[in-house]
Order: sequence, then C-alpha cells, then structure tokens
Amino acid sequence: MKKFFTTLALAALVCTMTSAQNVKIKGIGHNNRYDDGEQMTTSYLGWNSELNKAIFIVDNGIYKMDWNGTTLSTPEKEPPVVASEIKGNNEKEIWANNFNLMYGNSGAAYVSGKLITVMSRDEQSTVDEQLFTVRTWDAKTGDLLSTEVLPKSATLESAGMSYNPKDGKVYGLFYLTGQSLPEEITSDPEYFEDQDADMSDGDAGYALCTIDLGTMKVTPVTHGLYYRNFITFAINSEGRAFALTSGAANGYIGDDGKMYSINNEPTGAQLWEFDLATGLLKGTAVQKKDENGEAYTSYEPLVPATGYCSQYRRQAACFAASNPDKMYWVGYYNSGKGINDWGSWGNLSDKEWRTNGKYDTALYEVDVNTGETKRVSKIANRWIFSALWIDGDDPSDNASEDPFQHEIEEPTDGVYIALQHADNGSIWQQAEIGKQYTYFLQPAEGWKLHSATFNGNELTAENNFVITPAVSAARNQLIVTYEKMTETEIQAAIGTKQPKVLGTMNGIRIINATAGDVVTVYAADGRQLRKQRLSAAQTDITLDGGALYIVKVGTKVVKVRL
Repeated sequence: MKKFFTTLALAALVCTMTSAQNVKIKGIGHNNRYDDGEQMTTSYLGWNSELNKAIFIVDNGIYKMDWNGTTLSTPEKEPPVVASEIKGNNEKEIWANNFNLMYGNSGAAYVSGKLITVMSRDEQSTVDEQLFTVRTWDAKTGDLLSTEVLPKSATLESAGMSYNPKDGKVYGLFYLTGQSLPEEITSDPEYFEDQDADMSDGDAGYALCTIDLGTMKVTPVTHGLYYRNFITFAINSEGRAFALTSGAANGYIGDDGKMYSINNEPTGAQLWEFDLATGLLKGTAVQKKDENGEAYTSYEPLVPATGYCSQYRRQAACFAASNPDKMYWVGYYNSGKGINDWGSWGNLSDKEWRTNGKYDTALYEVDVNTGETKRVSKIANRWIFSALWIDGDDPSDNASEDPFQHEIEEPTDGVYIALQHADNGSIWQQAEIGKQYTYFLQPAEGWKLHSATFNGNELTAENNFVITPAVSAARNQLIVTYEKMTETEIQAAIGTKQPKVLGTMNGIRIINATAGDVVTVYAADGRQLRKQRLSAAQTDITLDGGALYIVKVGTKVVKVRL
C-alpha cells in the first residue's frame, strides 16, 4: 500500500542559536510527573455540539526553553493555547484538542520544519496486534498535517531519529525483533554467539537504520543488534552520530555533583558514536586480558561513564548546526533519586518534590570530543522531552530535498482527504476542518465491503454508506477494502437482486441484470427505438438527452427522463 500524505514522527525539542551561548531550545514535551502520578493534566473546555465531541486543553505540545549560558527559562508552550481565544471557534478548538495526540511514546523527531510522532498501542491489549500511529505536524504552528496507522511489522519503535545533513538521510536506532532482520544477519553465528540460537522467541535489540519518511520504511544498516538500553540519538552538522545509554542509579554523589560507585569510579550513562556507513559502534580500543591471561582488544564507549544516571525512559538530545562539538541532552536528574533523612541514596515521594529539592530532569551539555559532561541546569517543574532541536539552527533546516517527499505528488495547500484505491494514481478530495463527509461504497459484482477506515479508525457502514468523523488534520486518508464473495453468497445475492436502470451523462446504465435478458427501449409515444440481448449483468446504452424513455429489462419496466 502506498502512502498518500506526508509523514513525520514522534515528540520533539527545538533550539535557536543566537550567539555562542544563547540558544532557544524547543520541542514536543510533557510534564514528567505530577503529585498524583505520571498522568498529564487536561482542562475541559466544553462540548462542541456541531462537532459532537468534547474539547480539552492539554499539556502536550511544542515547548521552548531559553538557555543563555547561565540560566534556563521555565518550559513555555509555543504556540500558546489560550482558552478564551479558542472557545467557540471550531477550527481552533480542533487545533487545541489535537495536541492530545502529540505523543511520541515510540519516538519523535524534528526534521526541516516538521515534527513526526510515533505512538504505539496494543489493540485490545494483545501484543501481536500492536499498532503504530504516525502523525506529522507543522513545527511552527502546531497544525496536525497527517495521520496514519501502521502494523507492528513496521518496527517503528526507536530510541530517536535524526537527519544527516551530509547525505540527506534520516537515521535512527530502531528496536527490532530477530525475525525482522535479514537472514544473513540472524544466521551469523559469531554475532549471536551469546544470544539464544532461536531468535523467533521475540529476542530483540537496537539496530542502526535509515527511515524513509515518505513511506516510513525502516532499512537496517548494521548487520547485528545492539543489546544496550539506548535513550537518545542525534547527528551533528558534520554527520557524526551519537547515542546515550541509560546509566546505573546506585552510588554516591561526589563533590563535583557526579555519581560514583562503591569503588569510587564514575558511573552513569555512556556515550557511544556510530559509523553511519557500516552501522558499527565507534569505540576506544582498550587492551585487556581474559580469565586465562590471554590479551584481547575491547572497544569501550566514547564516554564510559558521564557521572549522571538516567532512567530507561524516553529522552532527547540535539546539536546546534553552528556548534557540532556540543550535544544538548535533556535527561533525568540521577534517576530522580535523592538523599533521605538518614543520609541514604534512594527514592523519595513524588508528593514532596517541591520541598525536598528532588528534580527528575535537567539540561546537560556533552562535549563529544573530550567526553566532558556537565549538568548545567535543573528543569523547572520536571519537564521531559522525547526529541530536541535548535530553533533556527538545526542541522536539518537547510535540507536540499524534502525528507518527507512521496512517490505520489499531493496537494500542498488546504485540507484534503485521500481516497485510497487499488489502481495506480490517487484521488484527493478537498475538505474543511470540522466537517464530516459521507460516502457511498459500491462493491463490484461478486465482491462485498470488507472494511472502511478513516485515518486508521474503522468506520461503521450502514447500507454501504459511511460517515467520517469531523476532519481535524490537513492530510487525511479514507481506505476501503473489499473481499470476494463466496459462491453461496453470490447465488444468494443474485436471487435477491432486481435489474435497475440508471441515468448517465450519455444515456442509461443497466445493472443487476442477468446475462441473456432482453432490454427494449421505447420512445414516449410507444415507438421501439432499440432492442438487444444482454451479455453481462451491467450494460451501458447510449441515448439522446432531453427525452422520456420507457425501458423494459426482462419483465421489469422503468420510465427514465434524460
């Protein structure tokens, strides 16, 4: 199946470089935790009777933070959502309500002015029926551009995606099951010597892949899997790719604010670099000896321990295009742990965070050349982001080609519904935000309606009519599938169908007839104008317009005025 609208992914953060130190960091964010748990708050705006739906203002959305080298501003929604400016305006109410969908629990990215969010869900809580909902957004306005639902086999779960300005491709660390990889990979005895021989049991890991944002096809670059818990992925303006892993959370805090193990060695997240051509990890060669005293070479990560621990939760990192050496990372504040009343390092109650000084998130700077990592600021109200970029200074902003370009040309302005069908080409229907649309679905002879979906949600057909929900995105997709009827169903249908005579632009069309029936056409005064035996259930007959005709098909007589 081809895809007929732009697609992009996940939750994201943007940064603008105005000087050597002043950056504007933006992205798709959400408040990490509330006093009563981890659910984001919503505010009920009211019931929209025309749209027949409840409207909510939510915390999800695009946020900005300003970092001047000394202080970090509180995350602020941009564009803002103001209830008084929205209420009563259908288009604005839908726009605000759509932010509830800006959720990339399976990954997100900013690429060339657009955002892509990938949300995974299990249909009826069945893992085998896992679905990915891919949504594309305008990074400046927050408009929802497109929605598509893809199956589990699309393998879109990622630790992050990023644009490479050197080759114009988008790369990511995607979580793949063994059977998703080519046979030459899964059958490699050396690579999988420490893994289960049978990879069909769901064993999985990360692989460096490219992703075509026009088709959402994921293509592995690496010939193996990385069995590490990656939490970020970012590419700088020089085409170098980096990822952070989740780090150990047990230890003590030193005078420098970093975490150390019981052996007084730095611990925490690791920083790895990737070779985008081969997919191999680029580490530092370290000479070691095994238990038998035999020497061997071990490749260690670029930074074996940053000194800052991180939960295994979705986080984000990015580079300013003007500074390829410094990676910005929004991560957790040592896994959200602190020192209790007895001086022990452990968990503290979320309800006490305003008074106990416990913060879950912070902004970090990582020098990818020296490995020096420092925490530069706590993040107010513990906000977290699923992707980051630099507003006006992102490596993808000067892309020579649109990474979301599709095989089929599509409208670039306005609101449209793509009507999916089996033939080559596409049909785009112009639409309006907030409006519903009705379609009559007519199966071919011997076929019946199997399903109709609008933006991935199944529609209920009544007498072959379907009505869409209120249109809320600029790019929408109606997909209709038909299934072939069994011989018993065909015979039953033939027994209940009666011939019909339909008027057309050029005459009449006979449908539901029986091959061998005789059709006779008379003028209004009774003169016989045409007589023929039908060779099929459907036949077109050319007649002049502006006249009344009497048509007899078998024993059925019909008057038709053209």
